[in-house]
Amino acid sequence: MLTKIAKVSTIALLSISTVSVTINQPSHASSPTFFCAKNKGLPKTYVRTQDGGKKPIISWEKSLSPKLTAFERCKQVSQRFQRSSDNGTLKTITNGTVNGYPVVCATANTYDTCTDNNVLFTLPRGSNSKLVVERLLDPSGLEAGRIINQSGDNSQVYVDFATYIGKVKPER
Repeated sequence: MLTKIAKVSTIALLSISTVSVTINQPSHASSPTFFCAKNKGLPKTYVRTQDGGKKPIISWEKSLSPKLTAFERCKQVSQRFQRSSDNGTLKTITNGTVNGYPVVCATANTYDTCTDNNVLFTLPRGSNSKLVVERLLDPSGLEAGRIINQSGDNSQVYVDFATYIGKVKPER
């Protein structure tokens, strides 16, 4: 009789443990997915949102060098967007300078600065990273929501990425 009770207790305990482990697993179903794909021959960084919409973020028209084609750059940057999203640091997109190069980066908090760890992509020397962020992340029609904030010195812009993604039209 005692052995039967021990077996039932063990089975019940294992069942509770299994349910508890299943419940505590993080859900990635609601996380956006970033990827690179070609559309009409042009590589683009896309995000697939919770509702299944495929939204374009960046069109890659030029290669930086023979070693880094537009498609290769698209894939690398898409992976960086995904990593930032997975790490919880893709809250704000901003511009800055890292190692003497203008960059576009992802930060967890508004007014954080760009570092080696949060760069999404680097621009050629002499590029205006502020202008690049404004042009990339404010394509015609997004002015309905306040997504771009400028710092007091007008050298840095901050884009609330969730608001931006919410306003981008899905591509068909």
